[in-house]
Amino acid sequence: EENNRLDPTTPISLSIGYSVSKENSSDMDTLFREADHRMYRDKVQRQQSAHKVIVQTLTRALKFQDYINEDHCDRLQGLMDSLASSLGLSEEFIKNLHLLARYHDVGKLAVPDRILFKPGPLNSLERREMQQHSEVGGRIAQSVPEIADISDWILKHHERWDGSGYPMGLAGDDIPLACRILALAETYDALINDRPGGGAVSREEALEHIRVHAGTQFDPVLTEKFIALVEGRGGGEGNGFPAGGAGSKTG
Repeated sequence: EENNRLDPTTPISLSIGYSVSKENSSDMDTLFREADHRMYRDKVQRQQSAHKVIVQTLTRALKFQDYINEDHCDRLQGLMDSLASSLGLSEEFIKNLHLLARYHDVGKLAVPDRILFKPGPLNSLERREMQQHSEVGGRIAQSVPEIADISDWILKHHERWDGSGYPMGLAGDDIPLACRILALAETYDALINDRPGGGAVSREEALEHIRVHAGTQFDPVLTEKFIALVEGRGGGEGNGFPAGGAGSKTG
C-alpha cells in the first residue's frame, strides 16, 4: 500500500488465499486446492482494482500534458455518436468510439516535449518520432484491459483513405470504420475551434475543407453522410455538432 501510494504508475498487489481445517484426518490436497482457488479469486479482484488505477493514472497523465481536453472529448464523442447512430451501429460500438475519442492520443505520452510543443514545423526525424505515437498507443492499450478492445483503432487512427497515412499505409475499407469516423470528427472539431497555429473557421469553411479532402484523407461516403448531418442540424450545440469558436483544440 505504501509503494502504491508513492508510485501509483506501477501498482503492486499481493493476493492471499487460505483454507483451514480442525480435523486431523483432513485431505491436504483438498485444502490446498481450496486455498489456491481463494487466492486466485482474490487475485482477480485485486487485478480489476489495479487496472482501474492504471486507467486513472493514464487519464491524469493525458490531462496533465493537455492531450485530454474534456470539452474536446465531449465534442468528439457527440460528433462520432451522431454519425455512428445514423449508420445504425450498435451501442457497444458507440461505447468503444467514446473510449477512442478519449484515448486515441495516449501514445503521445512517449513523445518528447521538445517535439510535441515545438513552435515551428517538424523536421523529418522529428516527424518520424511523432508518428510513432500511434504504435506506442496501440501497445499501451493492449496492456490495459479497459481499453484493449480499441488498441487496433488507436494503432490505425492516422491512416488515410488514399493510403498515404501511417503507420501501415492502409487504404479504403481496410481502415477500421471507427478510425474513419474519428478522422472526420477530429478534423471538423479542430477547424471550428481555436487551436494552436490558427483561429477557428466557420462551419461552412470547415465542411468545405472536409469535402475537398474526401477520397484522399476521408472516406468519401462517410464524408457525405457527415456533411449532411452537420448541415441538417445546423451545427448547433446540444445536437452533437458544436457551433465552434468557443473552445480550444489540444492534443
